[in-house]
Amino acid sequence: MKKLLTFLALTVLVALASTGKTSAQAYENGRNYLNVGIGLGTYGGGGLGFGGSFEHGFTDAISAGAIVGYSSGNYGYIGSDYRFTFLNFGVRGSYHFAELLNIGNNKLDPYAGLGLGYRVYGDNFSGTGYNRAYGSGIFFMGHVGARYFFSDNVGGYAELGAGFATLQLGITLKF
Repeated sequence: MKKLLTFLALTVLVALASTGKTSAQAYENGRNYLNVGIGLGTYGGGGLGFGGSFEHGFTDAISAGAIVGYSSGNYGYIGSDYRFTFLNFGVRGSYHFAELLNIGNNKLDPYAGLGLGYRVYGDNFSGTGYNRAYGSGIFFMGHVGARYFFSDNVGGYAELGAGFATLQLGITLKF
């Protein structure tokens, strides 16, 4: 919990320190976008995950790149202990539809997309009554999200259905 509060405090400080007049469009062809955040509702029974994505703008509306995420947890039962880890990585593409929807706010970048990933699963169980519910393998990803830029190059983002968590929140850097 302490790490989460520290991360959120740093995110707010970066956002406040970088507020200013924004003149560029939120999504731009030829630019790179780095999202780093926490994931809520991760695979394997919930909890927090950490990860991010990198995308490059290839056209006025399409970007593509990579995503990576990590989550772990443990459950203790009477006479049993179950620990698990997930490492997810993959490729994805996004369609940025601010122009399509005629959104006049140049700080907002709504997007949606698809991807293909690989999940590495590990666990450690001691006790009785164990039934492995997960495994490593290929999986399809879908996401919908939005970025809001506080300055020309720094913003915040939120995504649903990102590659390793149901909800992902964090900071985004444009360069």
